[in-house]
Amino acid sequence: MRWLTVGLVVLVGLLQYPLWLGKGGWLKVWEYGRLLQQQKEATRSLEIRNAGLDAEVRDLKQGYDAIEERARFELGMVKQDETFVQIPEKITGKQ
Repeated sequence: MRWLTVGLVVLVGLLQYPLWLGKGGWLKVWEYGRLLQQQKEATRSLEIRNAGLDAEVRDLKQGYDAIEERARFELGMVKQDETFVQIPEKITGKQ
């Protein structure tokens, strides 16, 4: 009777192994779930960035305001008959 019990326990253990540690076991499922969540977060941040870029492209295609703003701030351009005034930032004693 003792051998039968030991044999059944070993058999149950062998049947449980693929469920927990096998190729499609619960540990792999949990790991894939974690990786999926990380990928969803990365995708979401990229979607937000892409939406911003898409809005910027639409602005550049539709009007001159966005082009003018970029020319002013990135290239330092000014319009004809316009006076450029630069106000330096207040210098603090901190470094």
